Amino acid sequence: METDRRTFLKTATAGAAGIALGNPLVIGQRKQSVDSLYDQAIVIDSLSVGRQWGKVAYEAVKRSGYTGIQTSLHNRTWDGALSDISAWNDRISEHPDLFMKATAATHFRQAKKENKLAVMYGHQNTTMIENKMERLDVLHDMGTRCIQLTYNSRNLVGDGCTERTNSGLSDFGVDVVKRMNELGIIVDLSHCGKQTSYDGIQFSDPPACFTHTMCEAIYRNHPRAKTDNQIRTMADKGGVMGVAALGYFVGPDPGGQTTIETYLDHVDHVVKVGGIDHVALCTDFPVQGIKVWATKETWYEPRLKSFKPSYNVKWPPWIPDLDKPGRFRNVAHGLKKRGYSDDKIEKILGLNWLYYFDTVLRG
Repeated sequence: METDRRTFLKTATAGAAGIALGNPLVIGQRKQSVDSLYDQAIVIDSLSVGRQWGKVAYEAVKRSGYTGIQTSLHNRTWDGALSDISAWNDRISEHPDLFMKATAATHFRQAKKENKLAVMYGHQNTTMIENKMERLDVLHDMGTRCIQLTYNSRNLVGDGCTERTNSGLSDFGVDVVKRMNELGIIVDLSHCGKQTSYDGIQFSDPPACFTHTMCEAIYRNHPRAKTDNQIRTMADKGGVMGVAALGYFVGPDPGGQTTIETYLDHVDHVVKVGGIDHVALCTDFPVQGIKVWATKETWYEPRLKSFKPSYNVKWPPWIPDLDKPGRFRNVAHGLKKRGYSDDKIEKILGLNWLYYFDTVLRG
């Protein structure tokens, strides 16, 4: 698999250059500024939580340089999940110049060529399917391509990361994973408990992934963080880990001691433990950022305070350099300063996800 990946990434990188420059240059043969590299790169945010869609958000999409996102849709009830999918279908239809529905890797490539945002539908829980396996088929038919097995608590599939127990996948959960594999739906383990994560990695073929998480080695004792062994096990199976830019996941003091440099430390650590082909970027908040729409009264009090104390949620929860549409451009500059080559930066920005989507998604 690693040989195939190296071959793919060499070809894909050259293709990305060709999109922007009109010729199939190999990345090692060109020297360019970080801004030029970013503008040419495929840039994927593997979890963008859509809120306050309107003029500010649409303008943020244009400024972000993003090629595509996975968006987080309703997951608590079946009707809510279907309603959210319908709303996104309408949004894409109303803004065909801006959005493109993504059900395969090819849609991300097409979005780059057409200067649009590829939107992959995802859900951060399996609660909405209840015990009805056939609902996975319905979701797939409607465009869902990523489902997280659990949120923070236990469901019929397995245990979440803040659950007192650590019981792993249920028998039903194993069957859910197998059906998702058959359909071509990504198995996301970001919020799953430790044993559920290991079980998801073990039973998923093609590989499972972490779309939005961080490193326990950097942020100790946080229930959402993944240990070195979890990261290594995931990477060994061919998965990818998106490092979340949400401030209280990056460190205990967002905007203070926890900065974009801390975020880059997480990226560095995944590279060290899992390898350069298995790390990517994500936000876990809207493209326009948090500060422009959220207040303590409208978000922290009703939403963030509902998490268990182990989440250690702080207000404000953003890191200034990451709480803006150009966040990943800032990350690219930071990676360059840390000595990353152009081809490695492009892998982290989006090519690693693109290869993974080629492996898992079936259109």
